[in-house]
Amino acid sequence: MSKGPSQTPATASSKPEIAAFIERVRALGPASAAGTRGRLIFALDATMSRQPTWDSACALQGDMFREAAKAGGLDIQLVYFRGLGECRASGWIAGSEKLAELMSRIDCRGGHTQIGKVLGHARAECAKQRVQALVYVGDAMEEKIDDLSQAAGELGLLGMPVFMFQEGTDPIAESAYREIARLSRGAYCRFDTGAAHQLGELLRAVAAYAAGGRQALAALSAQHSDGARMLLAQLK
Repeated sequence: MSKGPSQTPATASSKPEIAAFIERVRALGPASAAGTRGRLIFALDATMSRQPTWDSACALQGDMFREAAKAGGLDIQLVYFRGLGECRASGWIAGSEKLAELMSRIDCRGGHTQIGKVLGHARAECAKQRVQALVYVGDAMEEKIDDLSQAAGELGLLGMPVFMFQEGTDPIAESAYREIARLSRGAYCRFDTGAAHQLGELLRAVAAYAAGGRQALAALSAQHSDGARMLLAQLK
């Protein structure tokens, strides 16, 4: 993978799905050992089908980066694919402004999905140093599900859950995303523009918990974050 800085109305995830997602995050336990920084890979489908909602998605992702920075103790790597075989990964970054800057440089380009490359890259990164979780946001799947399932299972064995967020209602993508989440011991959620606020809060809650555990979640909850309150309630 190279280094460098992704219509039918969708139906948002049901309450049971959101609850299942939060339960999966709760089951992760502490993100990292005392005195070490947690690591989170944030991967994006930047193909042309995501262009209509790209700006709003970038805003949500930027909020997650900023929340992680507030909590401290979390390094994030941005990965994205687009075009004819282009798949890039940033270095590991702690500053939210740098991550936001990288996001602002990405524009959507036509091409097929490259989820397999993302999973393979995550496995390679984990071989160098533990990665606590992989978050993926996309709307399609155009690869062999058996290959993706094997890669997801390998991540599960390494203790790296994959949290799959689906934009839209494509049934092939949903089936694949759910299987990747299941085999990696992660979770799946679907969202649309109407659920942007809820998705944003869940992303921020995941980032806060991965970086700072219960204390960071409690601080976020005190700021009237529904997503943080939901997650904190599950941790009690």
